[in-house]
Amino acid sequence: MKFIVFTLSIIFGVNLMAQEKADLFIPVDEETNRIKFQGVVEEEGSKYELFKRSIYWLNGTYKDPVRVTSVRDKETGKIVGRHRFRIYFWDDDSIRHIGGMINYTFTVELKDNRYRYTIDEIVMKSATNIPAEKWLDKNDPAYDPRWDSYLIQIRDFVNSWSENLEEKMKPEPEKVKDDW
Repeated sequence: MKFIVFTLSIIFGVNLMAQEKADLFIPVDEETNRIKFQGVVEEEGSKYELFKRSIYWLNGTYKDPVRVTSVRDKETGKIVGRHRFRIYFWDDDSIRHIGGMINYTFTVELKDNRYRYTIDEIVMKSATNIPAEKWLDKNDPAYDPRWDSYLIQIRDFVNSWSENLEEKMKPEPEKVKDDW
């Protein structure tokens, strides 16, 4: 019985380690060697309709959307903005502490029936801004196990951000006229 329990714990332990490594996938741009999340979404609508929807998304997502965006060009179909969010770490007593503030740049580019979003320039705000790419190097002498958690939090933030964008960019269902 002990042998079976031992064997099962080895099998499940290896499986969990493999899953943990898969959870750490962070996309890196081959040209710049910087972290870059990007997606292209096929969505019904002209460039101008998609631009209008993206403005509604901005207004619903950010407290001060005018200050967040530096470019809102209806003609080229491009929106560029900078924003930030907090990341956290947990101590040995499972108490949550602020790990830092992450600044990022987002770009939404619109064309007829599709758009592309990009999140890049991901930096931890500090006395010397720390690029998030530093956390990918496990051979760094200053490596801290919290870095993996920071990367996962960044990835989870981007996934939530992009899901929110994709949901808000869908056309509103046509209202059925109640003709009684």
